[in-house]
Amino acid sequence: MKSLFRRQPVSPRRLSRRENNPLPSKAPVDKTFGTSGLTLARIALLGATTALAWVFVSSVALKKSPVTQLALDETALLLDAELTSEVSHLEPLQTFQLAASANDFPTSSGNSIRINGQSLAGGWQQRNGRLGLSSAAVSSLIGAELLNTTDASQQPIRWFPTTQDGVNYLPAWWDSTNRYIDITDFAARAGWTTQVSGSTLQLGLPAATVSGVRQGRQTWGDRIVVDLSGPANWQVESSDVFTIKIAGTITPQMVSGFKAAKGNLITQLDVAPLSGQTVVKLKTKGGASPQVWSTGNPARVVIDIRKDAMVERDIAWATGLRWRQQYVNVGANRFPVYMFIAKPDPTMLSMRPIRSNPSSATGIAPIITTAQQQRAAGAVNAGFFNRNNQLPLGAVRHDGQWLSGPILGRGAMAWNDQGNLIMDRLALSEVVSAAGKSFPVLTLNSGYVQAGIGRYTSAWGAAYSPIVDGEIVVTVRNDGVTARQTMGKAGSGSIAIPSDGYLLAFRSNSGNSAGFVTGTQIGLSSQSQPSAFDQYPNVMGGGPLLIRDRSIVLNPQLEGFSTNFIQGSAPRTAVGKTADGTWIIATMHDRVGGSGPNLTETAQIMQQLGSVDALNLDGGSSSSLYLGGQLLNRPPQTAARVNNGIGLFILGRE
Repeated sequence: MKSLFRRQPVSPRRLSRRENNPLPSKAPVDKTFGTSGLTLARIALLGATTALAWVFVSSVALKKSPVTQLALDETALLLDAELTSEVSHLEPLQTFQLAASANDFPTSSGNSIRINGQSLAGGWQQRNGRLGLSSAAVSSLIGAELLNTTDASQQPIRWFPTTQDGVNYLPAWWDSTNRYIDITDFAARAGWTTQVSGSTLQLGLPAATVSGVRQGRQTWGDRIVVDLSGPANWQVESSDVFTIKIAGTITPQMVSGFKAAKGNLITQLDVAPLSGQTVVKLKTKGGASPQVWSTGNPARVVIDIRKDAMVERDIAWATGLRWRQQYVNVGANRFPVYMFIAKPDPTMLSMRPIRSNPSSATGIAPIITTAQQQRAAGAVNAGFFNRNNQLPLGAVRHDGQWLSGPILGRGAMAWNDQGNLIMDRLALSEVVSAAGKSFPVLTLNSGYVQAGIGRYTSAWGAAYSPIVDGEIVVTVRNDGVTARQTMGKAGSGSIAIPSDGYLLAFRSNSGNSAGFVTGTQIGLSSQSQPSAFDQYPNVMGGGPLLIRDRSIVLNPQLEGFSTNFIQGSAPRTAVGKTADGTWIIATMHDRVGGSGPNLTETAQIMQQLGSVDALNLDGGSSSSLYLGGQLLNRPPQTAARVNNGIGLFILGRE
């Protein structure tokens, strides 16, 4: 049989997923939530693509030279076509449900896993005598592929498969913050040892050695194959250098014998031993990144370097919540999109605004930190903010209380505990009256300032510091003025915000404050525009509004966005609603071989995903999608700190 190490036209692992089984633009009904209106397609089983990869990497002999070209022979092409039709759908899943009992609670849990002496951060839990690893730990610490599933209580995985259909169907359970995959029987079959020591889980995996390292150029990028004596776990670290750590020893002779060749997308490649591991470090160009997977019999770790490295998947994560990632085509461009598909329910899944500092409007933090502090299972960045003074710039309301008011009539979304969601351009009309005169309040609890009056309540925090120089601050308690003070420089000094009133900050036009003297009675009226927003306890502002009633209504100029923002291309965060009320919470990243989507492309992506209404949120480095202990859409060190977000809370679970 011919060698694989020659140029091949297309990676078979990607062939079935893309050319042979493209995702339909008009998707069939999905029954995950028991509803009939969801227009998002199910993605074919990711295991099919890995099965095809296993065929051409495992069943065909590899040349012994350390640097050669990968190829696909005619036999592999024929087998690839056959397997596409045979394994393109999930097999029926057997429902797994933990029995309700008095001890149906974790007996022990922790966030530290020690694998063969290496300490790693990862969630684990023991429950009813079973051992579960978090989904993030299974994928990022062990290296197993999480395959598509429509049943949240069962998770198919693939790890060093010895046959093309080598899928392990593992039970799964979830609590209020994480989902755990039951590895008890899988670990026993694989010869692992397990031991709990306090909050640390110790795993012992059979030792593996590296028997070869190979590199080849492909039409789509580059491939590195690491031959092993047996299965081994691995981790991928991303920064300006990609680091793949494989738990297999390599000899100095093999390291010195490996000579890295020039790649299509690889600009630097090094292989080295480190504490019983083999470390592959590489730099890439053109936005390429590694896609790492495994084959068995013989065991191999395959590192594909490609511009479209995101693996498409569709995983039921908990009741009413799916984690989905797919490519969406807009014209000739393909955009990777990471998303939650959610059906809020007052008994199962709740959406709430979250902010980095629960007691104050001021502050920024990584969304992963905010989500974990507030025990959210998932989260996404949301509203705009001023990165310099860390103050919010747009609407945030939680449980009927304005944490920050809308600005500039920008797009916003509002929802209730049942998950009913509306979107529109939003303004808040407030008027204060004193001594027979009325004055408009321009902002409420906002870091956006202009000449006029701003109002601040205790939701802003315990105290208020001036945002601009020379503010006149009036204290109102029980509808009467109790104090009046002229402030100094911006950020200097502070005034306590009363719990039974508010502060009025007069800026620039201080003459309007003349009637606000101690003892004056104050009137206040407040009305959302449109008034329908007053019926919803939760509001999150962003903008611009993308889609309304199935039509793209993009008008960023109307919402006061700058020219640079309007013309820019960058990663995006957006929320959409389907015809049946299902939420699509999406982050979009750089198109394959290029930059991120512009606003028009963002609207088109959300429309293709099935949104009848959609709203753009803060984007760029802020775009962050968190689920169960990990960021799904980017390395954590590349995510900016943000002021607020939307948290997903699983209800009825300890």
